Amino acid sequence: MMREIIRCRGHENVRATHKSTLEFTKENYLTPRGDCILCIEADRGINDLSEDFKRALRAGKKLLIRIRVGDLTDEVLAEGSPELILEHEYSMVIRKSTYVDARTLAIRANKAARDIDRRIVELLKNPETIAEIELVVFD
Repeated sequence: MMREIIRCRGHENVRATHKSTLEFTKENYLTPRGDCILCIEADRGINDLSEDFKRALRAGKKLLIRIRVGDLTDEVLAEGSPELILEHEYSMVIRKSTYVDARTLAIRANKAARDIDRRIVELLKNPETIAEIELVVFD
């Protein structure tokens, strides 16, 4: 089991209504069109993940994405794939589909942005709110 922790913050434009993707970004802004983005100013992007972690994802291992905001937690399950590129400076996208580009962290997710606990989404509409994203690779 391997794990990576990412910290990011909310933004007034967080909507998290996208039906097929969920994104965390290192960008420091969010427009209303970014409806898959859950938090901004992430302290890590895909490029910052360890090579061992990326190798495990490319080996097709499963990925648990645990989102913590205060006392609230939500979890997303997704899969790695040999197709993953895992080379992007600022974005991490989890997809329900099997589409892969440089920003794709995992595919075949059981949740997208719109499926995240709405209490968490509401808290992340406040720029002062900090989220901890725990990524756990497992068999």
